Amino acid sequence: MPYSMTGFGAAEGPVAGGVLRVEIRSVNHRFFNLGARLPPDLAAFETDLRDRLRRDFERGHLTVQLRWQSPPAAAIGLVAVNAGRAREAAARLRELQAAAGLSGEIPLELILRQPDVFVPSDAEVASGQWAEIEPLVAEAAQQCREARLREGMVLTQELQDRLAAIARGAERVAAQAPMRLLHERERLRQTVAKLLDGHPVDEQRLAQEIAFLAERHDVTEELVRLNAHLDACRETLRTDGPIGKRLGFLAQELGREVNTVGSKANDAAMQHAAVAMKGELERFREQLENLE
Repeated sequence: MPYSMTGFGAAEGPVAGGVLRVEIRSVNHRFFNLGARLPPDLAAFETDLRDRLRRDFERGHLTVQLRWQSPPAAAIGLVAVNAGRAREAAARLRELQAAAGLSGEIPLELILRQPDVFVPSDAEVASGQWAEIEPLVAEAAQQCREARLREGMVLTQELQDRLAAIARGAERVAAQAPMRLLHERERLRQTVAKLLDGHPVDEQRLAQEIAFLAERHDVTEELVRLNAHLDACRETLRTDGPIGKRLGFLAQELGREVNTVGSKANDAAMQHAAVAMKGELERFREQLENLE
């Protein structure tokens, strides 16, 4: 079953004597994109967090927040302060402050946010703490995936409805094509009769002209390819895993055939059907933006 790229999941539980809450929000994005917000004492786990989430999410922008609901009773000991780097960062900030003609104290929070001020202090301790955090991340990710699946089911039905509407438009075009040929033959006959001004019509030559027009405006091949692409879309919607990119390619092929049908139509009813198919295809493409 296809997944949407919109979802939310949360979990909380005991970590290092405190209570940690993990929240995951996801929206559509062409690729996997992570925005992580971690407390300073858990910053060392961002790489572990990214690697863990890549196992559950193929595409989408994920905003992940870890925060203490109840802080641990003692320092976790996962990170240490790089005092030399902190002094260097403070010095650079003061230089920037002087160059800009600013005054006042430099906030400690600003210094702490500079790269490499916090560094891992004990790999063994860090590994043990990640073992407590990872189940919470997995639970939040599972809830987010379930939400994406529920929306994916609704989205799949919407996409199937759009495909059905396009198929109905193709049926109208196919049904109108023979009538278009009869109308074109009658129009051509009347035009020739008017030009000949009462002289007999060369039926053989007229038949040749009609055959030429029929070949030039024939949309049989386009309709065959269009229906094949529709079948491929339906089959793709029945598969599991990320399918958004494949459906995007098929949507391009559908658009190519619909445009050709419209340009060849030479008939008001067929052109109206082609315009309606373009509208449905545009709605189909819009919904694809939310599909994983």
